Amino acid sequence: MADWDIRKLQILRTLRERGTVTATAEALRMTPSAVSQQLTNLSRQLGVDLLRARGRRVELTDAARLVLRHAEAVFERLERADAELAAYVHGEAGEVRVGAFSTAVPALVVPAVTALRATHPAITVRVRETEAQEAYELLAAGDVDLALSLAAQAPTATDPRFARVPLLADPLDVALPGDHPLARRDGLRLADLAAEPWIFGGSGPWSDITRGACETAGFRPHQAHSAAGWTAILAMVEAGMGVALVPRTAAVPRTGVVMRELRADRPVRHVVAAVRRGAGEGAALGTVLTALRMAARARLAETAHRPHP
Repeated sequence: MADWDIRKLQILRTLRERGTVTATAEALRMTPSAVSQQLTNLSRQLGVDLLRARGRRVELTDAARLVLRHAEAVFERLERADAELAAYVHGEAGEVRVGAFSTAVPALVVPAVTALRATHPAITVRVRETEAQEAYELLAAGDVDLALSLAAQAPTATDPRFARVPLLADPLDVALPGDHPLARRDGLRLADLAAEPWIFGGSGPWSDITRGACETAGFRPHQAHSAAGWTAILAMVEAGMGVALVPRTAAVPRTGVVMRELRADRPVRHVVAAVRRGAGEGAALGTVLTALRMAARARLAETAHRPHP
């Protein structure tokens, strides 16, 4: 098989376009002797004569034109590769694997992916729903490129493996049965619910967040029921079995549930994104992070306008 040297083929193509060795050398910032030597070497590599003398000039042989006819397809592919590589460097192409906890998927990841399809269609985002702590294990192992989690479950900011990016301070509203005596009290505070039966997970981040918010308000919540999914929690609230703190971005309206904003001692949960340290410099990954930030801002703006009795 012939030895196809891309650089030498480019010189040959430039000679075809410029017409003389001197003009070719000027265009490529080479000396005329270097151009001649490169083309002589290419002729030897391919085993055919590429140039013939015509007076004081040279012209391409039929073999040289045949070589260039096939080389054009190679040049086209290289141009496309250069364009795609430039797009990759500028964040317009690439694959980013995202691990995210359940409520972050519809609230943040899906809107970000939808926006990226319109603005950066060459970026592929692969989503993996995972528990908050598992997301960091996957990130450390290289199984995902970006992990969405709650700050309460995230590694500390001093962990040398990861860089953390704050995404969202998600307000926690209290879910009350529609006929609860406090459902429409003005200026409702979390402390007003100290004697209520509470519904939250038995362990994990949501248990920590609920207990922490209540203890900050001055009481320890009595856990009447344990559930992890918002559908189950809100169904129990609707049935009058207790009250619950619900992230505003996760709340799903239910006829028999009243969502109340806690204005005076408003608790929040902090959603963060994490990447392996240094990886955030990758263009595609940076573009996805930007899309997630925009989705977080849009989500907060949307939920801020929801009516809260």
